[in-house]
Amino acid sequence: MKALVCVKRVIDYNVKIRVKTDKSGVETENVKMSMNPFDEIAVEEAVKLKEKGVIDEIIVLSIGADTSQETIRTGLAMGGDRGVLVKTNGQEIDPLNVGKIIKSVFDKESPDMVILGKQAIDDDCNQTGQILSSLLDCHQATFASKVEVNDDKTINVTREVDGGLETIKISIPCVITTDLRLNEPRYASLPNIMKAKQKKIDILDINELNIDLKRRVETIEVNEPPERKPGVIVNDVDSLIDKLKNEANVI
Repeated sequence: MKALVCVKRVIDYNVKIRVKTDKSGVETENVKMSMNPFDEIAVEEAVKLKEKGVIDEIIVLSIGADTSQETIRTGLAMGGDRGVLVKTNGQEIDPLNVGKIIKSVFDKESPDMVILGKQAIDDDCNQTGQILSSLLDCHQATFASKVEVNDDKTINVTREVDGGLETIKISIPCVITTDLRLNEPRYASLPNIMKAKQKKIDILDINELNIDLKRRVETIEVNEPPERKPGVIVNDVDSLIDKLKNEANVI
């Protein structure tokens, strides 16, 4: 089996986000970037399945600028076999077009499964996996917290849903989006980081894919969240109850 794992380069989750003065987006210059944490989980799960002998090849795909090669190299150091970068040439890509690009790579590579994070921490759209499944007309399992591949190549996926956990069985080809509790990503060892530098990354130009990239979503303005009011200390339970009744907006 072959797995296509999608990874996104985002601002590191430890960095305090700063909005640009013109409110067109967030500052990315001289800011630490890293792989989207949910995508790290996707890479780790693919590597685990490979260690179990279920997957033979892992392709790490990213969409973005040349700097996204660093993110791909991280996935290769974790255990990926080769990478694919689709260069966007500075174009902003909404989730529908991301799905179209992944489908184009899927048609070329013919993987048995696509694994990606349930959402990216920069835009929090939580749409790409579902859109991709629709475009491919294949099974999907979102918010996966456990993945088991059966002998007949069907896959049991435990999903985190509002009411608890749901286990479904899907067949390949399929799209799986990963949740936080699926696994804990490994740290790449120094020897694997060195080996990753020698692994192949195919670079595709987005304009060569013959895809309609008309944007359906436009960001009008980006603002920082309002500052939270400072907390207050009450002397006793009666004072707390009084504030909850009469000053509900203090909390």
